[in-house]
Amino acid sequence: MNDRVLHQPLGGNAMPRFGGLASMMRLPVVDSPAGLDAAFIGVPLDIGTSNRSGARMGPRQIRAESALLRPYNMATGAAPFDTLQVADLGDVPVNTYSLQKSVELITDFYRPVLAAGCMPLTLGGDHTIALPILRAVAERHGPVALVHVDAHADVNDTMFGERIAHGTPFRRAVEEGLLQGDKVWQIGLRGTGYAADDFDWPRQQGFTVVPAHEVWYQSLAPLMARVRAAIGDAPCYLSFDIDGIDPAYAGGTGTPEIGGLSVPQALEIIRGCRGLNLVGADLVEVAPPYDPTGNTALLGANLLYEMLCVLPGVAYR
Repeated sequence: MNDRVLHQPLGGNAMPRFGGLASMMRLPVVDSPAGLDAAFIGVPLDIGTSNRSGARMGPRQIRAESALLRPYNMATGAAPFDTLQVADLGDVPVNTYSLQKSVELITDFYRPVLAAGCMPLTLGGDHTIALPILRAVAERHGPVALVHVDAHADVNDTMFGERIAHGTPFRRAVEEGLLQGDKVWQIGLRGTGYAADDFDWPRQQGFTVVPAHEVWYQSLAPLMARVRAAIGDAPCYLSFDIDGIDPAYAGGTGTPEIGGLSVPQALEIIRGCRGLNLVGADLVEVAPPYDPTGNTALLGANLLYEMLCVLPGVAYR
C-alpha cells in the first residue's frame, strides 16, 4: 500500500448528492495528469453523428448522474480509490465547427495524459473520438488489442464521402496500424445493413465478431474468458458504445438498434476485462435529449465506474 493521500469521491453524507460540483463521481477537477493513475475526460463532440445529434451533452449529463455512485463495488469487491489516484481532467476543448480540427485537438489532449502514465477513461461524445484517442494510445503503447461493444462495426470506408465520422473509426485504425487485428473483439453487432461486408470486413482483418443474436439469453462470462485468453497481456483498449445495449435500457442514443445486449451482459463484459492490460477505455454515444429520465446517462456513469474498477492496480477488498 502506498502512502499517498488519494482522492476520494465526495460522500453523500458530506454533501447532498444533488449538491456540489458535478464532476465525475464528485472527484476533484484538476488541470494536469501529473501524479494521476487514471482520469475521467469528457469529449463533448457529436458533429460526427449520422442520425440524431446530442452526444455533445453526454459528458455533462453522465457527470451529473454519477453523483449517485459510491467508491466501493459491492458486487466485485473492487475498491479503486484505495490504490489509484483518480481525478476529473475536465473536457477536451473541441472545435464544434470542424471535425478534422477536433480530431487533432483530441489527440493533442491525450498525448500528455498517456505520457504521464495516466489511464484515460473517456466520457463521449460520438464514436468518432475513438480514432484520435487510439492514435495517442498507439503512440504510447504500440498497436493495441481492442474490446469493442457496439451495435455497429464502425468500419465504413466513408460516410457522405468523408473518411472521418462516427461510423469509420475502426477502419481508419486498421489502416493506420493502431490495432492488433487478431486481438480485436466486437460484441453486440446487429441491425440492418447494406451488405454482408458490413460485418465481414472486420472478420477479414482478423477481428472476432460476436453478433448480439448469438448471445441472446446467455451469460457472457464464458465469452469473456475466451477474450482474456486470446488477448493475453497485450495492451488493450475498451471502447463501449451505449447503443450496444438494447434501447429498452438505453434509449438516449443517436442510432438505436433493437435486439441488443442487456445491462447484466454489459456488466459481465466490463467485469470480464479484469486481468487484461487495459491502457484506456471510453463510453460513447450517450445523447441525453432522447432520454429525459436520465437513465441512459446513469447507466453510462455506472459503466465508466465499472471500467475504473477493472483497471490494472485496483485493490479488491
